[in-house]
Amino acid sequence: MNKNLLLIMTLSSILSFFSCKQKPQKSNEEIEIDKAFEEWNNRKIYKVLTSEIIDSVSDDILEQTIFDNIYEIIGNDYKNELANVEKLSKGQQSFWSTWIIEGEVNNGGFNQFYFNSSGQYWKMAESGFKVIGAEKYADLTQRANKIYEENKERLAEFDDGTLESFSESYKDNPLNKLDDEFYDLGDIESIRELRIKYIRENKKEFITKKNSS
Repeated sequence: MNKNLLLIMTLSSILSFFSCKQKPQKSNEEIEIDKAFEEWNNRKIYKVLTSEIIDSVSDDILEQTIFDNIYEIIGNDYKNELANVEKLSKGQQSFWSTWIIEGEVNNGGFNQFYFNSSGQYWKMAESGFKVIGAEKYADLTQRANKIYEENKERLAEFDDGTLESFSESYKDNPLNKLDDEFYDLGDIESIRELRIKYIRENKKEFITKKNSS
């Protein structure tokens, strides 16, 4: 064998050995995060839900189970998403719309909710909060909807598809003052607990297939 080639192979082996030896170990927190992500990624998604399935699902994953099932029903037909959601039961509509607005506001405030396609659920979310018994959130969303209606045309001027315009839309935006109220309500009224309670007490609203028995 060529001596130079042998030397290169030897050096490569040594470097490979030390790179493996020096590879940092993951912290317990990182391991837990990886485990949680893997579990979520491999979660069971039900195309149909029966009373038995809902009863068997723990509260920890009940909301995700309902969300996944609704998504299976409406699919990724984003153009007709609102129309497809409106075909669902009142309970499913209430769950879906309150889940959407909660996620958007927690991520980027009411402005983001209305700015994105999620804004199409502005009326449904208000009534949805009432359905699940989240009266304080319903009142706050009603106020936000009123402000949105009053400023709809001005905010539409920023909707050109650019990140710069989206950032500009936050300046002097009257919706901003409601964001902290939304966040603070979490200490008084838990949307998650109310949604779970509603699902448990109104299973028929979420059943998409009758039990086999």
